[in-house]
Amino acid sequence: MNTGQQTTRRLAAGAGRSVCRSCKDTLSRKYASAAAAAVQTDDSSQHIPPVSQTQDSFRINTGVVLSRPPQITRDLHPLESAFFLYQRRLNERTALPFTRYFYYKKRTTADLEWKRKIKERLTPARDIGRYKGYGDEAWNDELLVGAKESDIHHQVEKLIEDAEDTGSPDGDVAPASNASGTKKEADKIERPMPRITEADLKNDVKSLSRQLQRTLYLLVKDKEGRWIFPQDTFGKETLHNAAGRILVDSCGVNMNTWVVGNAPIGHYQRDYLDALKTASGFNEVGAKTFFMKARIMAGQANLKDNKLGLTDFKWLVKDEIKNEVDRHYWHSVKNMLAER
Repeated sequence: MNTGQQTTRRLAAGAGRSVCRSCKDTLSRKYASAAAAAVQTDDSSQHIPPVSQTQDSFRINTGVVLSRPPQITRDLHPLESAFFLYQRRLNERTALPFTRYFYYKKRTTADLEWKRKIKERLTPARDIGRYKGYGDEAWNDELLVGAKESDIHHQVEKLIEDAEDTGSPDGDVAPASNASGTKKEADKIERPMPRITEADLKNDVKSLSRQLQRTLYLLVKDKEGRWIFPQDTFGKETLHNAAGRILVDSCGVNMNTWVVGNAPIGHYQRDYLDALKTASGFNEVGAKTFFMKARIMAGQANLKDNKLGLTDFKWLVKDEIKNEVDRHYWHSVKNMLAER
């Protein structure tokens, strides 16, 4: 007699005639199936294959994606530049119907200065050429393609010259240059810093002063000759602390850096051609590197006394990194890098 039949008989005996025939059949089938499943489970447990004494393992590394963020705004798209120029010209043209006394009080220094400058340049426009809004040619107000007035550098220079060329309080032109013909120091206005630096012109990949519009990333050459992000074996520490240690061990203490967050932003797996036997008896078949994000605030990398056997370093943008690193490495790290 199986377990299901015994259970059915006990229930029937305890309940007397209160259990119907269909309930007895259901209980019998249900517990008989459960007992059969239990027997099969016990049998299958006896055939579990033995666990292999030699297991495959991976070396765990911590990598650091150290970056310098953009320092200046990006160049305007040609459409943005054209729209910006259009809006500025439109503002100047719509201001012409208003009398100048709407902006300046009569016989003030600002009013006299405005009259003097209008007499010289023949237009209220300071940086986009001359325009006579009340003549027969007032309709002819279009800039030709390639005109110097549409160049942003020309516009900036004209605005600075206009600011430097100040007049005297009585409306007469003040001497803007000394006897040698050069601008007086008091009247000179400092020009904006160039967007293209000397490091850009020399293509100095070790300088942090290049590619100011984009994000630079630190790449180092390891003892095997591979270009990678700084990395080292992960020890008994957190990923955050390991990233800080690796930056010091690889690039020295003369960098002010900040490790962002406690979680990795990506990982890379490298499989070995031949497994390595470790001291603990495992077969090391590859290495997995988990990357932490970090920013450089000041300083510069110095590999002179590095502890990781590094031989060289570069500061590169995303497009340049693709041409330096291994193809498989690139596919693992590309989505961690900013386009700009």
